[in-house]
Amino acid sequence: MAPDSDSWTQALEQGWRRSRTLLLLAATDTAAVPGISAAGASPQARLGTAAADAELLLLGPGGRRCHALPPLPAGVSPALISHVVLSQLGLLERTRVLDLGCAIAAAVPHLRLPGLESAGPARCLSTGRALAPARVAALVQRGSAWGRRWDPAEPLLLAECVPGGTTTALGVLEGLGVAAAGLVSGSLRQPAHGLKSALVAQGLAAAGFEAAELAAVADPLSVLAALGDPMQAFAAGLVGAAAARGAPVLLAGGSQMAAVLALALALAEPGQRPALADRLVVATTAWVAEEAGSNLALLLERIGARWQVRPRLEVAALRFHGCSSAALRDYERGYVKEGVGAGGLALLWQLAGRQPGALAEACDAACRLELGA
Repeated sequence: MAPDSDSWTQALEQGWRRSRTLLLLAATDTAAVPGISAAGASPQARLGTAAADAELLLLGPGGRRCHALPPLPAGVSPALISHVVLSQLGLLERTRVLDLGCAIAAAVPHLRLPGLESAGPARCLSTGRALAPARVAALVQRGSAWGRRWDPAEPLLLAECVPGGTTTALGVLEGLGVAAAGLVSGSLRQPAHGLKSALVAQGLAAAGFEAAELAAVADPLSVLAALGDPMQAFAAGLVGAAAARGAPVLLAGGSQMAAVLALALALAEPGQRPALADRLVVATTAWVAEEAGSNLALLLERIGARWQVRPRLEVAALRFHGCSSAALRDYERGYVKEGVGAGGLALLWQLAGRQPGALAEACDAACRLELGA
């Protein structure tokens, strides 16, 4: 949908030069389940996905980077799109990377949280013990502390890279009582709904969640400990506190950011939720929004019904039909859809007064440079 002329859109149109992008890197052993993810052709390759994407985001295509992009079935990482936007809008210096426990560290400047540096990936959500409760509490608290210090004049664009993260998103949403099965997207061309739902069911059972408890909305921290990942915990604290200060927040992504939105709403006091929903806007790509195998719009409707708010979804107009690079045309075939903030940054490009066609041309040139084609 096209951006409206409301206060959130005006804040981005007038303040995009002051916006800050934060890329959260995290990991979950859920990504090692065969057939769960295409963010790397093998579980071993997926260990380096976050590091490689962070390096592409900050250093750009064609240069010498420490970690090569993991092999994909088709296409090229959406970090390429995000780099093009940030570099051409002059926002790279206002971009930060936060590593929340990846197995392989990115070879670019990044932050780690003191005391949590060696926590490592989350366990597979099927265990029902994905994260230690103390770690969940610390991540939410650290995120909230960051959010309470956020300058409300600086729009926050939140991006993520978490292989396996759409499955943890499904787990958290189901744990919070949102009927999300069949609606969550994923990196595979056809989302593995059956496999994801089976893993979530195992995790819910192992954690001892009862249907009645889910209907009453289970404690969000317990849900995170059972089924979540570190990105979700930190992000929920961050965006809730930043939005409460009045900062416009662009949740740049698809299903994973829907889960972050749900967590932020669940953690908030009931009276705060309508204002949060006004400031927390999910922005994604057309490849996610139009995907036949998922339904982000309906997912947000169900989240809204759960907490009596009206979540907002914005869809960037970027398309790659006319690109010369086959790796970009693969997006139109469903092989790559979203990630590393691509949809939100493509929307920011539009809010800055740039044309989607110009972004497609710039991505085409960057892709030729990256792939040597």
